[in-house]
Amino acid sequence: MVDTNVVLDVLLNRTAHVNESAAVLKAASDDIQEFSASAITDIYYIAQKELKKPSLTKQLLRNLLQIVHVSSVSEVDIWAALDSGWEDFEDAVQNSVAEHHRFDCIITRNTSDYSNSALSVMTPQEFVNKFVSK
Repeated sequence: MVDTNVVLDVLLNRTAHVNESAAVLKAASDDIQEFSASAITDIYYIAQKELKKPSLTKQLLRNLLQIVHVSSVSEVDIWAALDSGWEDFEDAVQNSVAEHHRFDCIITRNTSDYSNSALSVMTPQEFVNKFVSK
């Protein structure tokens, strides 16, 4: 599962992080699922706020969906997030979705946000070093 911040690094060309995050998305073609439908709406909101061009934002999302997949969020995932005890509800939902779909890991720049996850959590750089830079 790729966290929202990694996707936004690429879509918004965040200079400090774009190379590693782009490498993660490039590797994503078949093996990585994109988190939840709610994350897609967050990505749209944040990208639109910065880009201020709805047509460009929608085209970026169309391009993104050619690379990654959206995993469903179920009521079970929401209940699990509510009962998780996590302070950040968005992260709790994403973690619940990742666990429910049995993903191998969560890729995020904010690894501390997932310190209570039962899944492996790594930064884009760690992912690239382990799986891409061979």
